[in-house]
Formats: sequence, structure tokens, C-alpha cells
Amino acid sequence: MNFKLLFLWLLYFVQGLPHGLQSSLLPIYLRSSGLSLTRISLTKALYFPWILKVLWAPLVDQVGTKKRWLMGSTSGLALVCLASSALSPDSHFPMVIMVLLAMNFLASVQDIAVDSVAVQLLQRQEEVGYGNMVQVVGYKMGSVLAGGGLLAVMDIVGWSAIFQVLSCMYCAVVLYIVRTPFLNKYQMNPHDEKRCPIGGLNPWKVWKELMTVPGTLWTVIYVLIYKLGEQGAVTMFPLFLLDHYMSARELGIWNGMVAMGFSVCGSSVAGILLARHSMGYLMRSAFMLRMCSMAFQTVLLLLYSQASLMKGAAILSLCVQHFLGGLITTLTFTAMMNCTQKAEESIQATHYSFLAALEVMGKLTFSALAGWVVDWLGFPVSFLIFLLLSAAATLHVCKATEGGQLKHQTS
Repeated sequence: MNFKLLFLWLLYFVQGLPHGLQSSLLPIYLRSSGLSLTRISLTKALYFPWILKVLWAPLVDQVGTKKRWLMGSTSGLALVCLASSALSPDSHFPMVIMVLLAMNFLASVQDIAVDSVAVQLLQRQEEVGYGNMVQVVGYKMGSVLAGGGLLAVMDIVGWSAIFQVLSCMYCAVVLYIVRTPFLNKYQMNPHDEKRCPIGGLNPWKVWKELMTVPGTLWTVIYVLIYKLGEQGAVTMFPLFLLDHYMSARELGIWNGMVAMGFSVCGSSVAGILLARHSMGYLMRSAFMLRMCSMAFQTVLLLLYSQASLMKGAAILSLCVQHFLGGLITTLTFTAMMNCTQKAEESIQATHYSFLAALEVMGKLTFSALAGWVVDWLGFPVSFLIFLLLSAAATLHVCKATEGGQLKHQTS
């Protein structure tokens, strides 16, 4: 199992690099340049390849091999990073945006292939829990390196050198994929009728097949709403602190690195707890704790001043919020994988990509609107709305737990 976990960690690690560039560096960079919160929120459109990936997931499922898809997408990421090293965000900002969009597309293709391998690799419930822990932890560590780390050292080493290093990292991962023997098992057999696309590439027929998988409807609703309130708070609270005399460098360290470290810890703890407790109990407890954390952060925002005690409390709230967010994310991806494993093998990559795309869409939609809501209503009222949205997601989870609807996720 250790070799499986190492493989998954490495592939999800490199998938997290583009996310870190966008989620941690761009908002601080753009806010420091004087852009409004509404315009900053619109950069979330760069995530659209992750929402649309379900459109090309059937191709990854049915054409070629998973190993070739992994090699091709990772090699493409290396070339895109190399091209980006020749650009400057100050003088070539539109081109930088296009590069980040291309990175997201290639990373989404890579994600489909590695998710398909993971669904087949992780069979026992213990493996599923630890595998999803590694998935979330690896992704977040890549995000921390490319986001918080980049923001902290960009003034020292420069934009070009950082992207050259990223390109070398992707090249190293390509070599690792080439030398990974168990990937040779995931070959497409053209004589295997079960490999034929269900419903061809007709979106409506594919949709109907995906929705017939047991537990899919509950999971669809859950992944769309589970991050609504939290995503608004996590996105806007660092910008609130930037507006209230915390420097970009401090935010790069505390929010981009330290708080994300707590997020990684939360994801790791979730993997351990899944081996000992039921999914329903863990989800109910985690969501209730998140409600308390968001209430604390909302009160803190209402009373915030420049006092050192307040600054320390703000940093603490960031760390707690990221810890609980990491824990809930691992639980969520475990529930998604349990649901996908009930699908036929020929549509597993498409099914998981469908759920993952909806998960991103739920977070992205609200993230794109959060800045507009804050510009319109102000921070205090907006955070009260975030708290109410989080309460709605908590109610959905608690009702499912009490009614036994989560049994299909843990059986």
C-alpha cells in the first residue's frame, strides 16, 4: 500500500501547483495593485477547465491508456511552465492568465487519469481512507509550495526562476510515471465490449447512466453545497486582513503557508479517523465544529482592531478554519470515491470526474460571487450570510446522518 500512496501523493502534489498560483498569489498580487474585490473574484474563471473536465473525461476513459494520458498531460505542464518563465506578470499579464488557464486544462486531464487509477487501486475501506488523505494532502502541499512559498520568495528569486523549477519538477514526474510498473495494468482492450462508451458521447445518455449509480443524487447535492459558506470566508477573510494593515508578505506566510499547513494536518487526521469511526459520525462532528469556527471568525471581524491580540486571534481563526476545511475535504473525497466504486469500470473515471467537477463548481460559483457580495454589503453582513450558508450545509449532512442515507458511503 505504501507504493500506491507514494504514487498518488506525487501525482496529486503536482496537480496542486496551478491551484496555489491562483488561489494564494493572484488575489494578493491583484489587491496590492489596487483592483476591486469584484474583479479579483472574476479570476476564479480560470478554474473552468475543472468544471468542464467531465466533457473530456469519457475520452480518457475510452481512448488510449491511463499511462499515456498521464505522461502527455504532465509533459504538457512542463512545457507550459517553461513558456511561463519567459513572461512577466507586470508586462505580460494577459499572457500569464492564458498560461494559468492552460495549466488548469492539462492538470484537469491529469486528474481524470490519476483518479481512474486511484478508484481501481484502492479497494479496501482502509485503503480508500488513507488514499484520499494522501490525495488531499498532496494537492494542498503542492498548492502551498506554489502559492505561499512563491509569494514569500518571489521578490528574492524572481518569477522566471520559479517557473523553471516548476518545469523541472514536472519533467521529473514524467520520468517517474514512465518507470511505474503497475500502470501497465491499466491498458484499454479494444476487444472488451465493456470498454465501449455507455451512450457514446451523448451528454444526456451519459448523464442518465451516471445518475443511476447508487448514492449519486445525495452526493451531487452534497458536493455542490458543502463548501458554500466556508469558501466565502476563506477567500475574503485574508483580503479583509490585507485591508486592515496586514502586509502581503505576512499573509503569504500565515495564510499561504502556516494555515495551509494546518489544512494538511486536518486532511491527515481525517485519514486516520476514517479507519476508526463511521463516515456519518465524523461528518456530523466536523460540520458542527466548522460552524463554531465560522461564528468565532465572524465575531472577530466585527470587533477587529490593530491590537496585537486581535492579530493573533485572526491568525488562529485562519489556522482553525483551514484545519477543519482540510478534514472535511478528505471526508468528502472519500465519500465521492466510495460512490464511484459502485459504478461500472467503463465509466468510473467519468463518474468521479463528474462528482469532482460539481465539487469545484460549487466552490467556484460562490467564490466568484463572494467579492461582489462583500463590495455590495460589506464584510460584516457578508460574513453573516456565509455563516447561514454553512448552517444549511450542516443541516443537510445531519439529516442524512440521522436518516441513515450515508450507509451507502460506508458499506
